[in-house]
Amino acid sequence: MDSPRATPGSRRRHARPRRRALLYVSLATVAVVGATAAGTVYVKAHARDNAVSSAASPVPSPSAPASTSGEASVEPVTEPAVDRDALLDSALAKVTVPSGAEFSVAVLDLDSGASATYGDSAFDTASIVKVDVLATLLLQAQDAGRHLTATEKAYATKMIENSDNASASELWDVIGAAAGLDAANKRFGLTSTEGGDGALWGLTQTTAADQLRLLQQVFGDDSKLSAASRAYLQGLMTTVETDQQWGVSAAADGSGYALKNGWLARSTTGLWDVNSIGRVTAGGADYLVAVLSKGTVSQAEGMALVEAAAKAAVGSFTESSGAASASASGAGEASGAGAASASASQ
Repeated sequence: MDSPRATPGSRRRHARPRRRALLYVSLATVAVVGATAAGTVYVKAHARDNAVSSAASPVPSPSAPASTSGEASVEPVTEPAVDRDALLDSALAKVTVPSGAEFSVAVLDLDSGASATYGDSAFDTASIVKVDVLATLLLQAQDAGRHLTATEKAYATKMIENSDNASASELWDVIGAAAGLDAANKRFGLTSTEGGDGALWGLTQTTAADQLRLLQQVFGDDSKLSAASRAYLQGLMTTVETDQQWGVSAAADGSGYALKNGWLARSTTGLWDVNSIGRVTAGGADYLVAVLSKGTVSQAEGMALVEAAAKAAVGSFTESSGAASASASGAGEASGAGAASASASQ
């Protein structure tokens, strides 16, 4: 701090005021240093919380004015909403659909809870209803406080692993046919599934969205089925016979899947119903997938359609997740650089 030069005769008179002025300078220096330290602490704290998208401004101190150096204001990082249905529609638009055929898909990311559905038409279940039949049997056994009998277990194993129709018919009768299935499905949260007439369990009507709800009962924690019942059904779906390991498994990384398929040639038209439901692991995440189709001229054509749809549907999740992760990483690097710059300028 500059001051006018003092003459020899005036030094005594100005000695005390000069000490007071030096004291003021010291106090001002402490205030500035204090404000800077507070600002540094603030930036570091917010960097730990990942709550800034650019350099943070120091907290104003009562003893120092707020900085006007043009530093960026504190802004929370927000991720843009993802329209999963739109992404799924876009992905499935690239799937080649045979003339006259229809399909519907529903997907759920078990880790994030995000889901998407394509189509809401009803389809014949064919043999995918066997998962529903066993889930109903397990729920009824829980209500009665009993375990499955040895005979029921034998039927269940053949019904799921081998898709044995005779075993399915036996357990269809045990659960009370359509009435028993519909009652259980109401508790499972299915809203658009109706059991087939009489012994025609394969003509149960369902939607992809309802099959996704059923899969959540089998693979999710928020289920009417006990942990033991879920583990039992999951185990059978991971050991289906080799020639039936097609369908949603096409979307999995390696052998990370559990599934049940259904196929049925309609006697009235000669056209095929081909369906696949299950859990797959892809890109380090677990997905529940239901693909229903009808109207193909052969089982092979239906299988190809189901597999193409499953891969496209899961891809709409894995590809968008990868892009989001890359974007978040880039934003994080930019934010870190901004924080470092703010720290250096203080």
